[in-house]
Amino acid sequence: MSRRPAPPPPRGARTHRTRSSSRARGWLRHHRAMALDSAWRLLRTPIGSLVTMLAIAIALVLPAALWLTLDGARLLDAELTESATLTAYLEHHVDEAQAERIEEALAAHEGVGRTRLITATEGMAEFQQALGLADALGRLEANPLPASVVVTPADPSPVAVRALAGELEAMTGVEEVRLDLAWIERLRHLAELGRRVALALAVLFGGGVLLVVGNTIRLAVENRRKEIEVVTLIGATHAFVRRPFLYSGAWYGLGGGLLAWGLLTLGSEWLAAPVAALAASYGASFSLPRLGVDGSAMLVGCSILLGWLGAWIAVSRHLAEVKPR
Repeated sequence: MSRRPAPPPPRGARTHRTRSSSRARGWLRHHRAMALDSAWRLLRTPIGSLVTMLAIAIALVLPAALWLTLDGARLLDAELTESATLTAYLEHHVDEAQAERIEEALAAHEGVGRTRLITATEGMAEFQQALGLADALGRLEANPLPASVVVTPADPSPVAVRALAGELEAMTGVEEVRLDLAWIERLRHLAELGRRVALALAVLFGGGVLLVVGNTIRLAVENRRKEIEVVTLIGATHAFVRRPFLYSGAWYGLGGGLLAWGLLTLGSEWLAAPVAALAASYGASFSLPRLGVDGSAMLVGCSILLGWLGAWIAVSRHLAEVKPR
């Protein structure tokens, strides 16, 4: 009796795993090849590529510079808000002992951070020094200035400061509470206006980046129309055809983002000394904000994303018009 050969062991699962891994390796190889090929095509036309990247950089520098300026204004606003104070003028008949007790009562208020008592004598001395009228004011028979308490609120927001002023003015011995928040509110309104302008410019120039990259990629598609028709005839998918152009858009975005970062860095270094000198002339210290690691990564990342998106829109639009003949 002849013996039948044993059937081969099942290999379906192993074959499926091998094919899946082969497809994944092929997909990665094609991505790597397309990334290198698109970079090489950009390097073969350095002038045209540099002009496109420079146009992207200029479109990104303007809103980014405005945003940095607003960030510096926001830091300055925070410092000015922290220095906002109230002045509680005490009644004229209050003597120094009573003024100290009133200051203790004000300091015990939950909305008060710090207090500083200025007696009537100290107030007159500061007034004489500020105006330079020591001789004239020294001839007065009585000191017309009341004692006052400078109050630093715990919450410097305008709403909380106004509420605190009303509460302090109702306390015994306090005649009037004065505060000046108009300049802080004007600064905040200007900052809000600047943020909206920066957002509008970012959207507008972002659209400009899309147009620049899209027009460049459209020309590349037209130059490679014959090649696209051939690969489409042999069964290439739209994703396969689109891939090199998407990498080209990403390279344009990367170059534009790096150029924008360089321009912003050079501009900050160039303006740092005049800004510091101007701030020092007013007795303050102020330095221009820098992008930092996070800001730089965001700028370059947004540039790459805009380049990729512009290429995707351009290729998707013109790929439908490319029909193999």
